[in-house]
Amino acid sequence: MSDRLFGEDVLFFQRLLKSEGFYRGALDGLWGPISEAAGNAFDTEYEKLKRKLGAFDRRTEQKISSLSIRAQKEAREFMTRALSRGVSVKIISGTRTYDEQNQLFRRGRYGNPGPVITRARGGQSNHNFGIAWDIGIFREDGTYSVSESDYDAVAEYAAGPLVWGGSWLSFKDSPHYQLATAKTQIAWVRTRFEQGEAYVV
Repeated sequence: MSDRLFGEDVLFFQRLLKSEGFYRGALDGLWGPISEAAGNAFDTEYEKLKRKLGAFDRRTEQKISSLSIRAQKEAREFMTRALSRGVSVKIISGTRTYDEQNQLFRRGRYGNPGPVITRARGGQSNHNFGIAWDIGIFREDGTYSVSESDYDAVAEYAAGPLVWGGSWLSFKDSPHYQLATAKTQIAWVRTRFEQGEAYVV
């Protein structure tokens, strides 16, 4: 399952697998038996967490399955706390490859339609390292809430090693959650990720 999430970007997935301790081969962008075994081991851990902590809607599951295993656990626990208190919430964004991030960055820029929705290019967002996700809150009629207060109200369900984007001063991002990393500098996280080394606290 997980290999399909990242399409042809095998190197990206190898880096994630290696930083998680599943992959011990070369970071060469070639999908072979070692990569296949690592991907299967990653998927097995995803299934274990789903059975242990509960499953959610299809979109949320797809996004959770793209995250690092530690982030998957925290995302599931967050979802359980929010849903148990009657919040209609889904995870609507998870891990993005560098290319996907660059495509998002181009929206609203260089003559492309739509609003600007990110300041980060590929490799400059924690979404690029399997540790960040965004939520969507939905009203009773099924419409998507864009009210910042709705998102601020659920921040209390973030516990443990989670960082909430709504607490940021320079660019408040209330739907955003991410794992804390050993160092906050994004360049450090990127270097560790690209080398297949651990970067989560």
